[in-house]
Amino acid sequence: MNNLFQKWMDISLVKRILVGLVIGVALGLLLPKATGIAILGDIFVGALKAVAPILVFFLVISSLCNAGQTHGGVIRTVIIMYMFSTLLAAIIAVFASMFIPITLTLSTAQQDLAAPSGIADVLKSLVLNVVSNPISSLAEANYIGILSWAVLLGVAFRGASDSTKKMLQDISKGVSTLVTWIINLAPFGILGLVFNTVSTSGLEIFTEYGKLLALLVGCMLFITFVTNPILVYWCIRKNPYPLIFKCLKRSAITAFFTRSSAANIPINMEVCEELGLNKDNYSVTIPLGATINMDGAAITITVMTMAAAFTMGITVDIPTAIILSVLAALSACGASGVAGGSLLLIPMACSLFGISDDISMQVVGVGFIIGVVQDSVETALNSSSDLLLSISAEFREWRLEGREIKY
Repeated sequence: MNNLFQKWMDISLVKRILVGLVIGVALGLLLPKATGIAILGDIFVGALKAVAPILVFFLVISSLCNAGQTHGGVIRTVIIMYMFSTLLAAIIAVFASMFIPITLTLSTAQQDLAAPSGIADVLKSLVLNVVSNPISSLAEANYIGILSWAVLLGVAFRGASDSTKKMLQDISKGVSTLVTWIINLAPFGILGLVFNTVSTSGLEIFTEYGKLLALLVGCMLFITFVTNPILVYWCIRKNPYPLIFKCLKRSAITAFFTRSSAANIPINMEVCEELGLNKDNYSVTIPLGATINMDGAAITITVMTMAAAFTMGITVDIPTAIILSVLAALSACGASGVAGGSLLLIPMACSLFGISDDISMQVVGVGFIIGVVQDSVETALNSSSDLLLSISAEFREWRLEGREIKY
């Protein structure tokens, strides 16, 4: 039995999810009345709902209290570019979603949803959620309150002893490990979710998922080949595409298959070393990018949240869309390093519209179904952008100093 379990675990998560997806489709078509199978999806979603608030809380606290204080010119430029590109990605995703609205077929509907009537209601809800009791925020999965208290505590703990910071870091790692265990159950959860969807809605549901995936990947490709080149050109004043393709070749391909920005850090640092960059700079900016440079995560959070809003019949106006963009960019910076981590932050953004945890976690489940492609492309964009923007910022300094730029 142990050998069989080990062989199963040795198979990549992507392949295991594909197996679960195929079996779920087959059972949904062959045994549509075997409703007990759907409980696998309920258990998986329930586990995610339980751990996600704790994950966000400790992840943000640990990230802020352990963040180094650096003031180098190149590092400052990279941080500004990281934050700007992530915000820009969220804004592009919002307007792309408004131009191509996607609705999802969910297993249950929320009957008592009071959709915000405009920016005033959104701001009121936002402020009240921010000052909500931190314990009740965790218990009720109030992600706005969780994020605000985590930020305040993270900043407050910056003056704590090293042992306290280490303890918070260990707690964050422990919760992330727990999330990894739960995500390893994704093949069974996906089996139950797909079975429930196919048995009730038929195979046409995958046309809906295909449109959602196309919108997500389209936004990510737009960032890769349109907005990132503009940022690179601002830095180096040369054709940016040779450098873009170099980063895609050396970083994006491996990140696509590992689906982990953290796992791709050594590869990105090796490229920086080959280009002769200052190690004092890239040894900070590359790991930092794996934490806060999350263009792909911002796109995922935004597009999935907009799809949830449209599904619930909520009209999203421009001011509310801008607030969502900022929230998505900030929450993306706290995305977990595990595969599919950005999906767990969707409920935080959904809470902006008053969408319940039950509904938002079903949207997370949809995210795991398409995550075989979505998460790989997202990680490829995130990691290659870490490398691209780190190189570009240092090349900018070289250009200002009159040094020759070679790549």
